[in-house]
Amino acid sequence: MEFHEATVGAKVYHPTMGQGVVYDTDSRTIHCFFKDHGEQPISRSFEGLKVTAPGVELGQEPLDIDSVQDALRDVLEEMQSPQRPVSMHPRYEGGMMELKPKDTSLKSKELPIEDFFHKIVMIRDRFRVLEQKINAHDKLSDQEKVELQQYITRCYGSLTTFNILFEDKEDNFIGQKSE
Repeated sequence: MEFHEATVGAKVYHPTMGQGVVYDTDSRTIHCFFKDHGEQPISRSFEGLKVTAPGVELGQEPLDIDSVQDALRDVLEEMQSPQRPVSMHPRYEGGMMELKPKDTSLKSKELPIEDFFHKIVMIRDRFRVLEQKINAHDKLSDQEKVELQQYITRCYGSLTTFNILFEDKEDNFIGQKSE
């Protein structure tokens, strides 16, 4: 897409700041919000900015702040996906999990480890989004945010058993550290 098509709500890509969203424009400047760099004015003459998705058509009705906030939330939620792929440890690739009931007359259940691993990664990523939503919530007190954070940390601690499935230690669950 051409840069002059950058309208409010458009998703853009900047070579050093990454994905962003346009929140305002004027005759010389495109004002963008980037997850890691915040609000940034970009000159219309800058050729490195690429529009990756169109914005909204502004007609007679002015764009209200709630719509802009909703658009920003959508972009930020999209950007919460892992920055790099999360790999399962190779020793478990192709493996199966078997859940055996105590009663031998009942049938056991087999599940590919890859499916289980995918669910574990999804839980971890959703906890991370939940943490961010808690920290950004404007109606929670600081004390309430801390209490909810501690509860999530304890949940992470309950999931540390599954760290053996991760190839990279950076992807592991980390619970509460003892002092």
